[in-house]
Order: sequence, then structure tokens, then C-alpha cells
Amino acid sequence: MLYHSLENYKNLVSFENAVLKGLSPDGGLYVPERIPKLEHQFIHNISNYDIDTIAMNIIKPYIGKSIPEDFIHNIICDTLNFPFPLQKIHDNIHVLELFHGPTLAFKDVGARFMAGCLSYFSKRIGQNVTVLVATSGDTGGAVAQGFHKKPGIEVIILYPYNGISSLQEQQITSLGDNIFSVAINGNFDNCQKMVKKAFLDKKIQKKYLLTSANSINIARWIPQMFYYFLAYRKIKMMGNTKELIFSVPSGNFGNICAGMMAEKMGVPIKLFIASTNINDTIPRFLKYEKYHPLPVKKTISNAMDISDPSNFSRIWNFLYKKNIFQLKQKLFSYQFTDKNTLDTINIVWKKYKYMLDPHGSIGYLGLRKYLQEVKDSSSRIAIFLETAHPIKFIDEIPSSLRGEIIAPDILKKFLSRKVKKQKISLSNDFNVFRDWLLERR
Repeated sequence: MLYHSLENYKNLVSFENAVLKGLSPDGGLYVPERIPKLEHQFIHNISNYDIDTIAMNIIKPYIGKSIPEDFIHNIICDTLNFPFPLQKIHDNIHVLELFHGPTLAFKDVGARFMAGCLSYFSKRIGQNVTVLVATSGDTGGAVAQGFHKKPGIEVIILYPYNGISSLQEQQITSLGDNIFSVAINGNFDNCQKMVKKAFLDKKIQKKYLLTSANSINIARWIPQMFYYFLAYRKIKMMGNTKELIFSVPSGNFGNICAGMMAEKMGVPIKLFIASTNINDTIPRFLKYEKYHPLPVKKTISNAMDISDPSNFSRIWNFLYKKNIFQLKQKLFSYQFTDKNTLDTINIVWKKYKYMLDPHGSIGYLGLRKYLQEVKDSSSRIAIFLETAHPIKFIDEIPSSLRGEIIAPDILKKFLSRKVKKQKISLSNDFNVFRDWLLERR
């Protein structure tokens, strides 16, 4: 499998080159030259296969000969070594829990998979790799944990100062060793723009072999397809044949983009719902057909405080070839306020004894709104993604419910460690960051 930039379909590179570069030299995101379709029999009999076999069949065509099969298998086993429960909330509404990994967030899968790939490539080429990544919350913790003490790799994480939760910040800043964190006086979009500029800066390129661990990197983005195959496997094991729809809490749109890839590979998904907070660029785009990002507004679902989502260009330009009619057949999108979010956390706990985090709450709201609009939920299995454990956002959960949140053992172990805080603070001026990056070596 070869990859090309969204800006240039003729310049093809290998999986290894796309991962190591992160971003194409022309500034475009990499996408595969084609989307392989899995055999119908494999999809039909998916409940007969174990998770590692399914993941191997999904990912192998995208890697090709860049990594030996036995090493890919080892990466998969390390990546998917925690559960992905699918629970029924009520009626036909189910939740796919993606927070059982080491940092209690869905991004653990992509970060661990990418760390395995980069470790192989770094050793193969005999050169150190610097991972430069922007985070709106959970990416930072997942990347820090996934890459911690990996030989030949250092990680620099940019995050908005006072723009992530205290636990998220602790997960980023407390590891030390090869993990460096930079608090930027701005928002996530500022951080992301600084990362993109760094990749195109010739002086930085001379000093660093630079790649990114945001979902702009194919090794972080593509493994997120696993969620949708595994959810379908669970549905098949339940003997259910109803139409499948997914509601995805959406910030940078990497997760939902991966879901759309999974659908094109063969998972029979009827449609997707991109559920957002008040940073509603995509709901407005689908309504008015004009892409117009507004200044970012802070919310309690901070991982979604993104106004210009990078991965939407993969959906719009690559998957749907700028065909708005076809896109609207497959993608719905709604925005919700903090009040909507908190009210729903309260209601779902009181009625169904299920604790949502703010992002999962928005995913649930998106499902409910769509099902109310179509006025027929009986023929559908509706799944929303719970992307983080509610304890990561305990300060945002209604105070009356905080006592109901049980801390997972993995978090207790993390909080008991001796903190090694390793961070600096910078303005959102790219030149300031550039100077710091160049002078530290």
C-alpha cells in the first residue's frame, strides 16, 4: 500500500515514509491510494475470529512490506491487550466503552500502535525520531504513556495552558525521561498550527527527524478502525441483524473518519453521527454547505474544543470526493451545549445508572436527537462511543454525582507514583516555539 498527500495524488510514499514524515512536504495529510475491501465471508463470519486475527486482517493491507508480519502481530497484541465492552443502556441504544486502556481514553489504541511502528522504524534506520504532537486533552496522555521510555524516540507535546483537565495535564507532565510537555498560551488550534508549521520549517527539519502522533499521522489514525469492527463482532455474537449506526463525539474527526474507512472496508454501517459541542463547524457545514471555522470556545468537553478539524479534509476530499449529496446520506452532525451535556449526565445516571463523561454524553445526545428525528429506532442498533472514563473529568461532573464514580485500579497506581513534572510554558507565537526547539539541541 502506498500513500499520497491530499494535495498531490501523484507523489506516492510507503507506509514507513508516511509514518516517519507525519505530514506531507506540501502540508497535506497522507491518505492511502485505495481502501481495500475485505472479503464478504470474513465480515459475515467475523464473530468466529479472535480480536488479534481481525485486527491483523484490517491493518495488514495498509502496512504492506514495511513491517514484517510477526512484528505487526506483536504490535497488535500489545495494542489490544485490554477490553472493549459493548453495553446496552436502554432500548436499542448501546455504548462502546473505549476507556479501559492505560490512560483511560480511546486514544490509547492509536498511540500504542504507532509507538510500536516507530520503534521498529527507528531501529531499522538507526536514527532517533522526535514525535511532535498537539493535544486537546487525551491524545497527550495516550502518546506520553505509549512512547514512554521507547528507545530511539523522544516526544514533545504541545497543549493549551489551562485548556485541559488537571488529570490530563498530570498524565502529560509526570513521566519525564523522553517525554517533554509544552503549555501554550492559546487554544488547541494554535497548538496544531504550530505543529504543522514546524513540519514545514527547513531549519527544524535539518535538526530533527520529526513526525507527529496526532491523528494526522496515519499510524495513529488508521488503527481506530478496530473499534468499529470489534463493535460489529459483538453485535454479531448477540445474533443481531438490525441496521447499525454510530454516534461519535467529534473534535478533530480522526475517530469518525476511521469509522467511515471501516464502513468502506466492509462493516455494514448505515450512517454516522458526528456529535460536537458548541464548536460546531461541521454541523454548520452540513446545514449551509460552507466551511467556516469560528474562534474556539472553551467547554467542559475540552477534547472537542476544535474549530478547524484536520481529519475532516480526509472525509471531504478523500472519502467523499467533495460530493455533498453523498456525504449527507452517510453523515449527520449536531451540536450541544454544556447545559445539554450536564443535564444528560444527570438523567442517564438517574434513569439507567450509567455514568457518562462529558464527551460520551454528547455522543449519547447525538444518537437521541437523530432517533427522535427519524421517529423509528426499532429497526436500528444505535451505538455511541464513550471515549474517556468519567473520572478523567470529575471536576466537570455534577457535584452530586461525583461520589458515584469509582476510580479504576490503573488510575490509583498512576496517582501513587512520584511526580517528575517536566514542562515549560510558551506563548502561541510560532517563532518563540521554533527558537526553543532549535536551541534545545
